[in-house]
Amino acid sequence: MVDKSIVGTEMGGGSMVVERGKIMEFARAILDENPAYFAEKDAPAPLTFTMAGAHWPSGSGGGGAKLADLGLDLLRVLHAGQEYEYLGEIKAGDSLTSRAIISDVSEKEGKRGGTMTFITSETTFTNQRGEDVLKARTILVQTSKAAS
Repeated sequence: MVDKSIVGTEMGGGSMVVERGKIMEFARAILDENPAYFAEKDAPAPLTFTMAGAHWPSGSGGGGAKLADLGLDLLRVLHAGQEYEYLGEIKAGDSLTSRAIISDVSEKEGKRGGTMTFITSETTFTNQRGEDVLKARTILVQTSKAAS
């Protein structure tokens, strides 16, 4: 069981520059040929583009280690969902900073016994003008051993 007092815990953050070349690479990777992503100026970022930053060295922030510090058994943690709430436009040339917190912890009994603990984190992305442009919610589930 995860201690519910972790709600509100800051998980760190990072920064990323939204580069036109990275927008084009991402669009190609997701097989989206929308010409807007290949524009010379003001190319918008594809909707899930900020997730790519989680895999860059400057954006990773050691999230796994931080989850273990919260008492999670990483061998029993699965990604259970992702939501995006767009508050503004993200486009080439923007400089984003992010801040993540644990926003919810809940439990549910599994169908085969054992408990599932759901941990929700919310990451807010802010642009260079101080405007919140995106809230990304990640839901993880930690399973327990089924009762024998």
